[in-house]
Amino acid sequence: MTPQRAIVTGCAGFIGSQLAERLVADGWRVTGVDCFTPYYPRAEKEANLTGLAAEANFTLVEDDLATMDLEPLMNGRPVVFHLAAQAGVRSSFGDGFKDYASHNLIATQRVFEAAEAAGCPRVAWASSSSVYGDATQYPCPEDAPTAPRSPYGVTKRACEDLARIYRGRGLETVGLRYFTVYGPRQRPDMAMRRICECLISGAAFPMFGDGAQSRDFTYVGDAVEATLRAGTMDGAEAIYNVGGGQEATLSEVVATLERLAGVGLNVDRGEVQRGDVRRTAADTSLAARTLDWTPSTSLEAGLAAELDWVIALRGAGRTVRAA
Repeated sequence: MTPQRAIVTGCAGFIGSQLAERLVADGWRVTGVDCFTPYYPRAEKEANLTGLAAEANFTLVEDDLATMDLEPLMNGRPVVFHLAAQAGVRSSFGDGFKDYASHNLIATQRVFEAAEAAGCPRVAWASSSSVYGDATQYPCPEDAPTAPRSPYGVTKRACEDLARIYRGRGLETVGLRYFTVYGPRQRPDMAMRRICECLISGAAFPMFGDGAQSRDFTYVGDAVEATLRAGTMDGAEAIYNVGGGQEATLSEVVATLERLAGVGLNVDRGEVQRGDVRRTAADTSLAARTLDWTPSTSLEAGLAAELDWVIALRGAGRTVRAA
């Protein structure tokens, strides 16, 4: 698929802003949509868009996908990269679930509906490894059973059902089950970002559980590459795991960041939080076969990049280098 017009929803977010930059750099005309939810500070999201502000091929639309008129967005049959979502496992419990229902379920159904009506060639969209819950095998293939452990995971699993319905109606939908994406611009509520912040400030990092919980960490540049390929390559499958290929425990991540920063982390240990899983590990062989995609960034290099970004963000005036 040659460069053309694209919609990127969630364009001010962690992954969405970097995907939008990549598309513009590759010659695409991009319309970005974001409603700037208050989940984390608006100023951070606006900073994510700094590199796109002067780009003639980028247009920002600030609106809510759950309520806005989507028909004008779909004029010209753009490729749709639907990354907008209400993120976070823990906040999805309790009264906060209504935001997840709106920003994940309703917004996604409306995007699929509008894309189908306009005849858009494809919608590549963000699912999550949270759909697996405690997986039945590791590494986990796409056809493994799904059993979410959080309301957030339930919304993503339901979005996969919606995608299947619209794919059956002729709309090409390609879902991406992201496994713990990290790197520069990571949300401030995510563990790696918080560890970096605490290493710089000396504040205590709240570690929930014993630190032996493990994740398949995925560098944001690798996630962007997988997303671009899912939106553009012929013969894409309905769903893909997007994992970094380097599983590590939280304690191992802490040790690596301590070494890179040259300081120890003050840890405040607490109980395991509801909705958290013990382990994730992605089988990405399907993406390797059909998208010609494999992750290329080592965990240490990715952690160094994130730590450097946080140091620059906080004006600490130094950099680190991965071995």
